[in-house]
Amino acid sequence: VQLQASGGGVVRAGDSLRLSCVVSGLASGTYAVAWFRQGPGKERLCVAAIDYSGKLIHYANSVKGRSTISRDNAKSTVYLQMDNLQLGDTAVYYCAATETVVAPTSAGPYHYWGQGTQVTVSS
Repeated sequence: VQLQASGGGVVRAGDSLRLSCVVSGLASGTYAVAWFRQGPGKERLCVAAIDYSGKLIHYANSVKGRSTISRDNAKSTVYLQMDNLQLGDTAVYYCAATETVVAPTSAGPYHYWGQGTQVTVSS
């Protein structure tokens, strides 16, 4: 199983980014996916999670209203659209997958992790 995260970059506050996570090695539609982030000196935080069907979604309060998680099972890809980026969004973003119906919001249940993509927001 491999997860390939991409889409990070250096942006200005107020800009948008779309992160992508391509999942290979798992049967399409049989796993939940979450995006976590870890900023300098901070704990890893689940910013968004989506269940296998794409119908049950969780957002952290810090990104709610500014982010949208979605999935395209035909492409085995999960997206995280982030709008109105703020300085506090600066972090390494990781996607993770687990073979469960629902999407946990803690890191422990996730068995598979991508390599991370850096998001840097400047003023």
